[in-house]
Amino acid sequence: MPVSSPETKPGWPPEPASGRGRSHGTSGVEPFDRWFRYPAGFASDYAALLLDNLGLTSGTVVDCFAGSGVTGTAARSRGLNFVGIEAHPLVAELATLKLSPIATSGEVRELSQKVVASAHQPLSGATPDLEDEPDLVRRCFSPSVLDQLVRLRHLVRAHADTPASSYLKWALLGVLRDVADVKVGWPYQRPGVTRRAPYADPIARFTARAEIMASDLESIADSETHAEVLIGDARDGGVWSRIPEPAAACVASPPYLNNFDYADATRLELYFWGEVTTWGGMCREVRADMLTATTQQSSVGEKAAALDWLRNHTTETGERILSLVGLVEEAQAARGNRAKEYDRVVPAYFAAMASVLGHLHDHVEPGGAVLWLVGDSAPYGVHVDTPALVGGLAQDAGFDFAEDVRLRIRGNRWPSNADRHQVELSERLIVLRRATTAQP
Repeated sequence: MPVSSPETKPGWPPEPASGRGRSHGTSGVEPFDRWFRYPAGFASDYAALLLDNLGLTSGTVVDCFAGSGVTGTAARSRGLNFVGIEAHPLVAELATLKLSPIATSGEVRELSQKVVASAHQPLSGATPDLEDEPDLVRRCFSPSVLDQLVRLRHLVRAHADTPASSYLKWALLGVLRDVADVKVGWPYQRPGVTRRAPYADPIARFTARAEIMASDLESIADSETHAEVLIGDARDGGVWSRIPEPAAACVASPPYLNNFDYADATRLELYFWGEVTTWGGMCREVRADMLTATTQQSSVGEKAAALDWLRNHTTETGERILSLVGLVEEAQAARGNRAKEYDRVVPAYFAAMASVLGHLHDHVEPGGAVLWLVGDSAPYGVHVDTPALVGGLAQDAGFDFAEDVRLRIRGNRWPSNADRHQVELSERLIVLRRATTAQP
């Protein structure tokens, strides 16, 4: 049975230094995770603590919302195999480079030295025109800094047939926010607000980042663990079928239902590298397989389909899902004339979670633990108890909903916002277990 209300329990570690002011997202100091600070909700040190608490000595850990591979780097450092699933193609590429190396430390260093040496010389062929850069990119850097960044990009691309160039691509993408002279913090870039760039010399910073990557690759040269990231939608059974063996555990942090747009958060990097250059392109190429967790992704059609699924599901699950349908109706009534359609997001989000949990159940060993770091939300002041609702959906999928542990209070960043709701929100750890015997 699920825990009726979240509690702080001694069996599970709290987040280190948890509370207001804690820096969430990937670490800026941990090997591999320091390559690029992806603003995922899963902090590197906490993923490691959860794995240590499980006490696994062998087997595979899975993360169906892998992000930049934080759980994977923690699993590998503990001698565990890892398989992740990630829908954001650019971030999945980063995670793959971290967890399934395609170049040696020596190759990265050698190519880095070659690129840097060439960066100080006149470029051969046509000189890149800064006016060809997307407006967002041009507004984030001074002309002299942008010129050096574009030169580095040109040189890295010139070695695209060399595996080490993939690492230098990420060394360069990591430099962008280091040398921008406007506000480029997560989740939104604000090129109209100036700041003093943390680093002044793009080439020197690129050199330092490339060396960090080479050093980290050197540290795992003798690793025998298997780690990989599958690029795709965790709702897709075809992606799950590529996982070679049942997982001993799942440690993950799914997207929160709080309007944080993981696609838009990487728009500067996407635009600079040319993966996409328009908002529409980002929606097609990046968001397409990402489950709906923000109003930017929501649609009338997806809401209708998700509500139909939820209503049909009530015949099997009873009051839990019926209460979710009621929450959607309450949010719709509370929205009024507000532009953000959270009432569309809620049903799509939970229908997606149900699908992911169903696949996860089929790919976890009997008795295996599933640890999800989840936060609740309160669109228009309507409390959506996401951890409890996800736990209920997990029960429907065949899991035991073992624990619901409160970790920290969150959502206090905008206390002066007159439109901000007054609901106290928390971040919680939900603990699920796959039954060791078949359910009757």
